[in-house]
Amino acid sequence: MVQDRHPPTSRGLPQATQATQRSLEGLTQEEAYARLLADGPNTLPGSVPKPLLRIAAGVVLEPMFLMLLAAGTVYLLIGDTAEAIFLLGSVFVIIGLALTQERKTQRSLEALRDLSAPRAMVIRAGRELRISSGEVVRGDLLVLHEGDRIAADAVLLQGQLGTDESLLTGEAVPQEKLPGAADLAMEMPGSDAHSFLFASTVVTRGVGVACVRATGAHTAVGRIGAALASTALVPSQLQQASRRIVRRLAMLGLGLAVALVLLGWLWDGRSLLESVLLGVALAMAVLPEEIPVVLTVFLALGAWRLSRQQVLTRRTTAVETLGAITVLAVDKTGTLTLNRMDVAQLWVAGAHFPGDADDVLPGAFHELVEFALLATPVDPFDPMEKAIRGFGQRYLAGTQHVHADWRPEHAYPLSPDILAMTHVFPASDPGCHLLATKGAPEAIADLCHLSSLEQQAIERQAQGMAGQGMRLLGVAKGQWVGGSWPASQHDFTFTFLGLVGLADPPRPEVPAAVAACQAAGIRIIMMTGDHPATARAIARQVGLPGEGDVLTGPEMASMDDDSLSQRLGRVHLCARLVPEHKLRLVQLLQKAGETVGMTGDGVNDAPSLKAADVGIAMGERGTDVAREAAAIVLLDDSFASITAAIRQGRRIFDNIGTATRFIFAVHVPVVALALAPVLFHWPLLLLPVQIVLLELLIDPACSIVFEAEPEATDLMTRPPRARDASPFSADNIVYALGQGLGVAVPLLGGAWVLGLWGWGETAVRATVFVSLVLGVFLLVLANRDLRKPIADSLLWSNPWVARMFVAVVAMLVLALGVPWLRQVMGFVVPSAAALGASAVMLLFAALWLECWRRLAEPQMRR
Repeated sequence: MVQDRHPPTSRGLPQATQATQRSLEGLTQEEAYARLLADGPNTLPGSVPKPLLRIAAGVVLEPMFLMLLAAGTVYLLIGDTAEAIFLLGSVFVIIGLALTQERKTQRSLEALRDLSAPRAMVIRAGRELRISSGEVVRGDLLVLHEGDRIAADAVLLQGQLGTDESLLTGEAVPQEKLPGAADLAMEMPGSDAHSFLFASTVVTRGVGVACVRATGAHTAVGRIGAALASTALVPSQLQQASRRIVRRLAMLGLGLAVALVLLGWLWDGRSLLESVLLGVALAMAVLPEEIPVVLTVFLALGAWRLSRQQVLTRRTTAVETLGAITVLAVDKTGTLTLNRMDVAQLWVAGAHFPGDADDVLPGAFHELVEFALLATPVDPFDPMEKAIRGFGQRYLAGTQHVHADWRPEHAYPLSPDILAMTHVFPASDPGCHLLATKGAPEAIADLCHLSSLEQQAIERQAQGMAGQGMRLLGVAKGQWVGGSWPASQHDFTFTFLGLVGLADPPRPEVPAAVAACQAAGIRIIMMTGDHPATARAIARQVGLPGEGDVLTGPEMASMDDDSLSQRLGRVHLCARLVPEHKLRLVQLLQKAGETVGMTGDGVNDAPSLKAADVGIAMGERGTDVAREAAAIVLLDDSFASITAAIRQGRRIFDNIGTATRFIFAVHVPVVALALAPVLFHWPLLLLPVQIVLLELLIDPACSIVFEAEPEATDLMTRPPRARDASPFSADNIVYALGQGLGVAVPLLGGAWVLGLWGWGETAVRATVFVSLVLGVFLLVLANRDLRKPIADSLLWSNPWVARMFVAVVAMLVLALGVPWLRQVMGFVVPSAAALGASAVMLLFAALWLECWRRLAEPQMRR
């Protein structure tokens, strides 16, 4: 619905601008409609959502999920409905999570499109029209006021504006915009040109008219959307490793099962049915169905634990990747800093006053603050002016220097010739007026007609304060007596009062969090669109090296990838960056073998957040675009939460490695007991139903007991793990196989001895099963901490260990004590001799495990 207002309003425009505006007619409706058809709507690029069935098919065809389906089907065929439902149910849960996750990735571009949702005021055929921003076309004249979100990239033709471009550049300080020629070639955000306005940025001060130069995908924010859509998500190392190991073990299990059926039938003389039963038992023993279950449970519970620390996990695979981060690329504005302006320092004739001091403001600074307040609107929108008003109300409250009821009788705004603004107030004497002026220090010094020596002293002081990352304003006062207003501020006589330094302060928790990351061997690189001096100042305040080399965006543009990679290896600060620079830096770091975490909160951060191994967005101040592109969202915007997330990621990876070691170890005796009867012509030692019963013990041990393991004492003082580190590494698997042999050999030896002694088949089977179940618990204890003896594992906290022991005892009591269950399992009630034999087997297993631990520990701790 178009709202028509005629004649055009020009509220707030300077007088000269109002006269000029009346000559601006803008496009006709016919011209605008033709351009809308030619260029398309002023909306940001989107992507076609992937069909749900295609997503589901892709998930099901992944090897780990196929293995879950195969294992669930096997259990279903042998009649164990409960285990089948558990495994098949896990498949559908995982598919559901994947579908939800895919939908969330589509929302990142939808969030970008939402930025163009506000309506726009345009001039067409001499009339001001309020239209949907999607209907804005090239050549339209935008009428802009304080607080408006700019609908398209444009050139300012009239007026003076301050615009907040932090969403695009990362720079918190509003940019001053002055009129320029309509045919100027558009430049990138963050450039030194001051006539260009960009879509999705906000007008913080002033009124103006601008000519639209680009819409939709051709705007600066539209190009970010295109980069975001074309950036591929990086699969986690754990995903890739788990797929490989599951695929290999599936092939191994299938081959061994077929071979065992043939051996049992053709070589051992068993019936085909009995041989198939042996093959099924072996396949079930080899199938690593716990691996996908462990990954799912560990990552889901890790995400839940992080949510309790105000960290939202949007992609669960990012949880373990957090612990592998070697480089943390940190956006300055809104991440390291509060994204607000505060008065940082006052300077008057050689005296300084820090803006965060709790002391009473000395009298020498009262006049400086008083006239800075008078030169500031009563209800400002600009962040710097808000900071000045807040500071003045804090330190001058209750004094005669606060004039809440004063209103300016006349005002001189910023202009291309004079970067200063003056408010004129009536004085007590008739015809006399009081002048309050603030602006660029050099402009204020010029208005005060200072001597060259005085100007040089002010310039030196300004340079020193700017080197500390401050934005500076000069303040002056004056008096004027006359009947008509002068044409220029130069016609007044001013007295220089001093300098006001403003800065975006760092978050209070950042220095400790930075120190913790550095202690953990994580390299932190600040990436910002701000000035190098500001970056250095913030770096010093948060504990980053602030005196080293600074890499700037213009320098990057002239460097090839090899040169830039070498330079990037020795810098901690990157300044004057645009979104393309950040994305390139992240990709080069990854190419160099780094695992990159990227933090940010603005539209300009979205492509690099998505491309990074772990994108971390701010939840409170962050934009929708940044949140949707990231894998991790800090709900409380606390940088300290990053440290907590990294700690959690490292703990989870450690525990996944422990669980994986246990899985391989526990399968060795099961496979050995399934193979031995065929190889040695023994009666069956393990039936499929017994393996199912074992799985009821093994699965919780993997997914619950080890997930709850507390973190290692050196968790945050050791360097990050290697990028190619995996819980399925050769060292971990070999160690696990050695542990498994430590349980398998005593069980096989015990079965052989008991057979020689003439024990019956069911008695041997019951004795071996009791030993195997208790051996599973022994392997749990042996894997909790490889640095400690097995006995010590009983003494440190994990409440699930005791619960598991209770479950082990309960399982044995039920399997051996309930007659019908004992019959199904093929057991007899074990005698005292059988229990003694089990104790001997377990003693040999424990001795083996302890010797193996001491022998292999140095290799495992490399």
